[in-house]
Amino acid sequence: MGIISIILIIIGLCLFEVVSSIDNAVINAEVLSTMSEKAKKWFLLYGILFAVFIVRGLLPWAIVWATNQSLGPIGALTATFSNDPHIIESIEYSTPILMLGGGVFLVFLFLHWLFIEDKHLGLATEEFFLKNGTWFYAVVSVILVGIVAVALKYNPVLALSAVIGSSAFFITDGFKKMLKKTKKS
Repeated sequence: MGIISIILIIIGLCLFEVVSSIDNAVINAEVLSTMSEKAKKWFLLYGILFAVFIVRGLLPWAIVWATNQSLGPIGALTATFSNDPHIIESIEYSTPILMLGGGVFLVFLFLHWLFIEDKHLGLATEEFFLKNGTWFYAVVSVILVGIVAVALKYNPVLALSAVIGSSAFFITDGFKKMLKKTKKS
């Protein structure tokens, strides 16, 4: 990997982190505005601990370990700091698995926004998608079947990854809907 590639990757990751942080701050500000002082302190303390240590610390380690079980838990941790060709090959093997699962999650998230979320952007197609919102479930089901069918030709673990990405979307969407429902009550 050349220096230009490394610089572009670092810039891309920094940009992604900044955009994600701003989006997260906006959402947190909205959530915090509806809470009591005690709940705000709890949310900030545990939210920051969870975001920093679990999501950005333990989760990547767990993913590397789960997709490269031959490394073991300690090997997955030290793999991040290693130049061993075997470890690099093992991690590169897991890249498509991680990318497919995350990609399915993000495609479903986009389609959910397109079909289900109420938007006021003034686009001509916006009303069409909102009127046909129930098609979201049919569209994502067909997409998932297609992805799994193609993935099975290459690697059954890829198919599992697609299903895990889909499951992660529906689990988080279900929690979001439940929280909205309890907030209205």
